[in-house]
Amino acid sequence: MKFVNYLERITGVGIYPMISLIIFTILAVLIVIYVVRTSDETVNEMKNLPLDNDN
Repeated sequence: MKFVNYLERITGVGIYPMISLIIFTILAVLIVIYVVRTSDETVNEMKNLPLDNDN
């Protein structure tokens, strides 16, 4: 029996891809908001981290 046949027998299987899409979209939006709201000072500090020798 093929994998598709197993999925056809599950009641309400169509909701799982929709839930996954919603979770992915929410996560992507939150990451974009975080990146946009990050200040330039923080970005410059992170950019210079590998160059700092002050351990």
